[in-house]
Amino acid sequence: MQLNGMKPSEGSKHAKRRVGRGIGSGIGKTAGRGHKGQKSRAGGYHKVGFEGGQMPMQRRLPKRGFKSHLLKFNAEVTLTSLEQLGLAEVDLLALKTAGLVGQIAKNVKVINTGELTIAVKLNGIGATASAKTIIEAAGGSVA
Repeated sequence: MQLNGMKPSEGSKHAKRRVGRGIGSGIGKTAGRGHKGQKSRAGGYHKVGFEGGQMPMQRRLPKRGFKSHLLKFNAEVTLTSLEQLGLAEVDLLALKTAGLVGQIAKNVKVINTGELTIAVKLNGIGATASAKTIIEAAGGSVA
């Protein structure tokens, strides 16, 4: 096979519809746009959400709530999940490989949910005050 012998597969290419090219084409004169009105004119159409002058839906409804885009970079890990992980030293990379936090997470915090019986050393991971006391009571540390 050579470049000059290549052709598109059968039926993948077809001629563009040429509107407004005479009565015999079936789409002549008004070219399928009907008669008069904003939609029939060149460049005449409304913007997205326009409701003919009526107050549009996105302006009628109240604006409520906010979700920061920074939340996706922060993650939480429970004491129970640290217990199940079973590692002596835990850092961000270990949590990512175990699948406990997402790959785009940058900040991780351990929260006080569940129990911890093994000694765990945290490197570069934060912990709430109550989680920190439980980790230290089990013989671990938060660095």
